[in-house]
Amino acid sequence: MSDHARIIDACFAASPNVRYVAVYLEGKVALRSRADVQLLGSDESDKYEEIIVNPTLLKLVTQRGNIDCGGVQHVVVRYGMFSAFILPVGEGHVTVSFELDSNLDEETPRITAVIRGVLAASTT
Repeated sequence: MSDHARIIDACFAASPNVRYVAVYLEGKVALRSRADVQLLGSDESDKYEEIIVNPTLLKLVTQRGNIDCGGVQHVVVRYGMFSAFILPVGEGHVTVSFELDSNLDEETPRITAVIRGVLAASTT
């Protein structure tokens, strides 16, 4: 099983509030939504968000954060129907979308630990 699939599976297992997970590593995108979630766009549209929009957001906030803010830990975008948590990892990122009523102060540290744990296990 690839790191992409392990990360996706682990994120869904970590919280029932996860709607969607996308992993962009090594120039490859893998994404999956929860079975009962009706997606607003197509997989193709979501793929472009992961290879164009989210890396651009991360680049912008990272450059600003590195000037005098101590770097960037993650980005959260609150859309009308969900919140998207974007975590930079290596030369890519992981996007995890949550239900709007989710407590992100609880969810994001848990998901960060899960993602980092999967990546650490794959290097050993």
